[in-house]
Amino acid sequence: MDYNFIALVMFGGMLILLLTGQRVFAVIGFVAAVASIALWGTGGSAIAFTSTIKLMNWYPMLTLPMFVWMGYIMSETRMADDLYRMFHVWFGPVPGGLAIGTVLLMVLISAMNGLSVAGLAIGATIALPEMLKRGYDKVMVTGVIQGGASLGILVPPSVVLVLYAMIARQPVGQLWLAGLFPGLLMAGIFILYIVIRTGLRPSIGPPLSREERAVISWREKMTLLRAGAMPVIIFAAMMGPFLYGFASLVESSVIGAVIATLVAGLRGRLDRRVFESCMTQTLGVSCMFMWILLAALAFGAVFDGLGAVRAIEDLFLRDMGLGPWAILIMMQVSFLIMGMFLDDTAMLVIVAPLYIPLVAKLDLGMAPGDVLIWYGVLYTITCQIAYMTPPFGYNLFLMRAMAPDHVTLADIYRSIFPIVGLMILTLIIVMIFPEIALWLPHQVYGP
Repeated sequence: MDYNFIALVMFGGMLILLLTGQRVFAVIGFVAAVASIALWGTGGSAIAFTSTIKLMNWYPMLTLPMFVWMGYIMSETRMADDLYRMFHVWFGPVPGGLAIGTVLLMVLISAMNGLSVAGLAIGATIALPEMLKRGYDKVMVTGVIQGGASLGILVPPSVVLVLYAMIARQPVGQLWLAGLFPGLLMAGIFILYIVIRTGLRPSIGPPLSREERAVISWREKMTLLRAGAMPVIIFAAMMGPFLYGFASLVESSVIGAVIATLVAGLRGRLDRRVFESCMTQTLGVSCMFMWILLAALAFGAVFDGLGAVRAIEDLFLRDMGLGPWAILIMMQVSFLIMGMFLDDTAMLVIVAPLYIPLVAKLDLGMAPGDVLIWYGVLYTITCQIAYMTPPFGYNLFLMRAMAPDHVTLADIYRSIFPIVGLMILTLIIVMIFPEIALWLPHQVYGP
């Protein structure tokens, strides 16, 4: 039987099983296990064993539970509440200021957690009610919160980039640094969008009233500034030693987790219930991602063994004669289409064994290592768009579940169109100017 046909059957079978609603890692692992045993008999079991050993030997994987723990500690001990209150007071007097403060809040939440879910939960439960109560346009603010929350998978420490790093065999540290400036660029574009919209229509983002501003003293402002700045201090204490070469990435993640825990304890907010909740959630998220990685590595190994990667390369480069940029754009469009029906993890596992080796061979005027780092950022931005793309955007349904009843699903769907447009603009800018993603890794690690 032709190996290309076998690869097509594996791909199609995986898509059909995903439509049944089964867990992503279970579907991918099942297809990989069945295919490996069917093709190579009992010797095919070595694929899963080798993938497990490879994952267990991947030292940077230890950063994952540390950063997830730090994010849950900050969320469960209400550090995020302090942070939003600070932005509320300092940016409230500006038209659209609460929405601008929400975007900045999401940037800092992203720098603590690495997941979009935490940012969306905090934005929907803390920021959204405050803005709606003050007359902000519900369509604009729900879109801003969803867009800001998606920064969690781009701004370091992004968990999605950890998955990409393992599958693409690229350094996590370089990928995280590469995601920083594109993430800040996207946040800046969101803020500019808010400023322009509220400038044209001040009624959709009114500033705090004089009466509210009058009751807030400068002493209270400075107290809130100190409390809200604590997450920034934790992030600086964590990343500073890493950037200056005094600590490895894993050691820096431990520093961040320990400092966040100590701060929560010293503030009297870390009781037994909070500790158990953070521990349970961290364990659940970490195990989920480890199972996904195991399944992805096994699936990719089977594809490599079939020679499917070489077949794809021959199809695009030799048979179809497509240029490097045409292939790259086609890949991003395929991600956008798949994002309408699949989550980011499923997309990565399905296409990574095919796309990543092909990207490394494209002549884009960059070193192969730089290409894969830059492509990781492009993939992650596309995942952000997928989180909000109808009909099955993950963030759309999370927002509906957490938003007040008068914010309908139709409102949420309408809210994401300008945000998705701004994300696609960011994607195009980073594609045209790769230095936005590559400059910082070059400065820290060298070209």
